[in-house]
Amino acid sequence: MITSRRITHPKVVAQRIVSRILSHATLIFAAGIIGLPFFWMISTSFKSDVEVGLFPPVWIPSALLWENYVRVWTSAPFDMFYLNSIITTLSGLVLEVIIGAMSAYAFARIEFPHRDALFLVVLATMMIPGEMALVPNYLTLRNLEWINTYQGIVIPYVSSAFGCFLLRQAFFSIPQDIFDAAKMDGAGHLRVLMSIALPMTRPVVATFALFLFIAKWNAYLWPLIVTNTWNMRTLPIGLVLVREAEGTLGWQHVMAASLLVLLPVLIVFFLAQRQIIEGIARGAVKG
Repeated sequence: MITSRRITHPKVVAQRIVSRILSHATLIFAAGIIGLPFFWMISTSFKSDVEVGLFPPVWIPSALLWENYVRVWTSAPFDMFYLNSIITTLSGLVLEVIIGAMSAYAFARIEFPHRDALFLVVLATMMIPGEMALVPNYLTLRNLEWINTYQGIVIPYVSSAFGCFLLRQAFFSIPQDIFDAAKMDGAGHLRVLMSIALPMTRPVVATFALFLFIAKWNAYLWPLIVTNTWNMRTLPIGLVLVREAEGTLGWQHVMAASLLVLLPVLIVFFLAQRQIIEGIARGAVKG
């Protein structure tokens, strides 16, 4: 049996090696530029008052002062801030995913009059700045006596035109034959959505959920407006409290507080990155 072996010219091999080295060096340089501020934040959070004010700056502290984190945690009710952020973020995320999935399924797989026109109306709401709804939402919540409550923070932002659009496009990528087979077996729309549509678009749903988690966890303006006591404040507002405590807290404490806020986002991102990469890869193959 005669086998053919591909022979590559040494010059071509050398060009490929040089190209790979340059591409990796460029990526490493870009990653360093992006990660440098994050490293500076971590480094500063462990510094002393003297090291924070030194010039040229000290990149690596002489000692890791964990007391900075303890002082930040005890200087403000961070335990209450954490609890409020967890409750409002998770409840808002779950409700928005449910509403987005159900509305997207209706626009994608249920035939009803003027469906496409109504979907255009939903998309048109994406062009309205969120700040325009602040006053109407506040007046409505005041009439409902929901000011300074969890439902006041969560309910006005449990619908998303972007989520409806994103999940609708994902549901369109599923072959119609699968839905027809489920209907022949007697499955209703809710059963089809829960057993077929959502499992088959899990990477897209995970990406949407991560987007919502970051947005709701970092929300500042609306929780600030709709709450008026510190026991209902969330973590982004707590950061402002630490920053405004001049004379008692320094920049090292501000950086420590920022890391306390950022840590849950990093954990959720690393847990969900497999689903995100799978969703990107699936979209690239289908595109």
